[in-house]
Amino acid sequence: MTRPIAPPAFDPQLAALLPSLEGFVPRQMSLDQLERFRALSHVTRESLLGDADVRCVDHRIPGYQGAEIEVSVITRRDHSVPGPAVYHIHGGGMVMGTRFAGAMPLVDWALQHDAVCVTVEYRLAPEHPAPIPVEDCYSGLTWMAAHAAELQFDPQQLVIFGGSGGGGLAAGTTLLARDRHGPRLLGQLLQCPMLDDRNNTESAHQYEGVGIWDRTSNLTAWRAVLGDRCGSDDVSPYSAPARASDLRGLPPTFIDVGAAETFRDEAVAYAQGILAAGGECDLHVWGGAFHGFYDIAPQSELARACIATRNAWLARMFARGARAKSPS
Repeated sequence: MTRPIAPPAFDPQLAALLPSLEGFVPRQMSLDQLERFRALSHVTRESLLGDADVRCVDHRIPGYQGAEIEVSVITRRDHSVPGPAVYHIHGGGMVMGTRFAGAMPLVDWALQHDAVCVTVEYRLAPEHPAPIPVEDCYSGLTWMAAHAAELQFDPQQLVIFGGSGGGGLAAGTTLLARDRHGPRLLGQLLQCPMLDDRNNTESAHQYEGVGIWDRTSNLTAWRAVLGDRCGSDDVSPYSAPARASDLRGLPPTFIDVGAAETFRDEAVAYAQGILAAGGECDLHVWGGAFHGFYDIAPQSELARACIATRNAWLARMFARGARAKSPS
């Protein structure tokens, strides 16, 4: 198929960073390069927490089909009053990353909102293909909700959060929670989410060999997750949420995405689907932004605007949950 339309250009501040990222970001990634990019994407507990005044406690819990997985609970050191909570699913295309990757907002939210934040170490593809990643994430969510009293949070004020591959897994976990009558979610926060294994939108074709995460890397990751089913009719909406035909009954949703990235069109379509189904969704498409710009270039003007908008939405959700709990 001929696609003559030129892609939107990168924001000048972000474009200036791309040469220095050459070789360090998974662009045109093949499966034989995965171990190298896993090493590059590894985030340690120490680098995440630094000297922040928080606690980080690990728990080993049952994952899908009883396999053991690990979660970490991040709270303010003086936490004692049950309130809001965030369940985090890390990014990395479902093939790389650790539970501490992309988790800096959890430290900020623990300090600012006294939120209880849990991040899950789900098992990665291709060693653990679908449905294992999303089922591990759902297991972590149900464990968190079941232990609300022990962890000291209000189960009615629980928001799910994920970016990139973690955003797709967060969307899939939310669908599972709805369909299995599982934990009630106050909201879902999806940043640059990876939702569609078909990889056939305009933006999926526009960003090949450029940016941070391109068409080739996306195909490599989806094939690792789904194997021969990738792109076929035999794909579960829980693993690839763009496949969902019914988006009714989802919690209030925040979706944002770069205008200059592979996931742009699928993120916009998912937001439109939620709205068309009568749901509540805030959608933000950041002009000139490449994938993961808010983590890669947090001091850029675009990232600061993005982070402020995201944090304002979360504060609004927490305030809504607190009002719903208050006696009339």
